[in-house]
Amino acid sequence: MISQPLSHKPISRRVFLKASGGVLAGTLAFASGPIALLAPSRSWAVPLEHLSSRQGEVLLAVTRQLFPHADLEDAVYALVIKSLDKKAADGEVSEQLSTGVTQLDDKAGGDWLTLDDAQRLALLKEMTKAPFFELVRGDAVVSLYNNPLAFAHFGYEGEKGNSGYLTRGFNDLTWLPDPAQPDAGYLPSEEPST
Repeated sequence: MISQPLSHKPISRRVFLKASGGVLAGTLAFASGPIALLAPSRSWAVPLEHLSSRQGEVLLAVTRQLFPHADLEDAVYALVIKSLDKKAADGEVSEQLSTGVTQLDDKAGGDWLTLDDAQRLALLKEMTKAPFFELVRGDAVVSLYNNPLAFAHFGYEGEKGNSGYLTRGFNDLTWLPDPAQPDAGYLPSEEPST
């Protein structure tokens, strides 16, 4: 059997995206800040294997409605969509997400994304008992807040060894004028100098 040589014709972006599930892309809105320092560039993209680009956009907006942080970049919210896309490999999860996005659009009379924030939130509130809502909310709680970009944004320094939170700022009361001695006494590393 003689194999045919592979064609090296370039394919268009549209054909590539149609062949793959979709892509969610954006640009960092804030040129400075902790997230901009971690990002290799101002542009970001999340390839989607099981969700369409449209579904990814709606799910990103849903996540932003459920967990609003005005100055948190969409790139951090996109990590939730990446997680949901991975879970959509399961047909049942894929169906829940697809149905939920379709229901939002139907309730909006066409395109849920064109509504203002108050209208979007009102329609989401109607769906709080739906499996779609619980799936997105449950995944977002973990995916949104448990990643290095969110840590950088919120100023969480992370776990550092076994010393735990007691020696990593928990007992820092520098914002009070003369902090009283704790009932249990000072930690050995905190003994006041006399």
